[in-house]
Amino acid sequence: MALLPQLPSPVTLGDQAYAAIREAIVTGTLKRGEKVTERGLAESLSISATPVREALRRLEQDRLVERTGPRSVRIAQFGKEELREFTMMEDVLRALAARLAAEKSTAAQRREMSDCLDKADALRGELRDADPGTDAERDLVLEMQALMRHFHMVVDQASGNATLIQMLRTVDAFGSEERRNSILSEVRGVHAKVVDERYRQHRIIYEAIAAGNGERAEELMRAHSHTSNISRIATRFSS
Repeated sequence: MALLPQLPSPVTLGDQAYAAIREAIVTGTLKRGEKVTERGLAESLSISATPVREALRRLEQDRLVERTGPRSVRIAQFGKEELREFTMMEDVLRALAARLAAEKSTAAQRREMSDCLDKADALRGELRDADPGTDAERDLVLEMQALMRHFHMVVDQASGNATLIQMLRTVDAFGSEERRNSILSEVRGVHAKVVDERYRQHRIIYEAIAAGNGERAEELMRAHSHTSNISRIATRFSS
């Protein structure tokens, strides 16, 4: 029998609710440890409780929420040791993604990586002129961080390995809030220096990928991920 074309999967309200709630957790809109209800989430999303219930079941499987009652959950929190283990996995997975991206990325994907870095480079100039400790500085830092997050997403996609991409998507969700807080904490007192260094690391990783040097890309990404993760764990448990 001839192979038939695959039909696109319909995007249900449950899928949309899952994506929206997950993004809210990843970005910190929903805080770690915060209690939420099915009804409250449904009202916020302007949908019925049924797709929210479906979304929360999936998020429980992802370990991003914990059930506290029949209709309520808490956004998951993680201890220092558990977070440390997540970061160890992330270091290995991101390094592998960079190596595969150097071997398999398309010209379009490399252009997208370069575009992220070019936009970040332009923001660096604005950041140098921003007054330390102001909302303007904070907004620029977060904008640059969003670009770097997109850079990593493109590198992950460029690996061309669906299993690896899914694993990275999972570990990324566990530490996004700490990552954002870490970079904001580091910026205080040293202004643009930390952001400049993070930008430089991404730029040389890109250069290794663009040159097709998988071994170099893997080495650089592992070091970058490890340094970032040490900082974010320290920030999380400094108080």
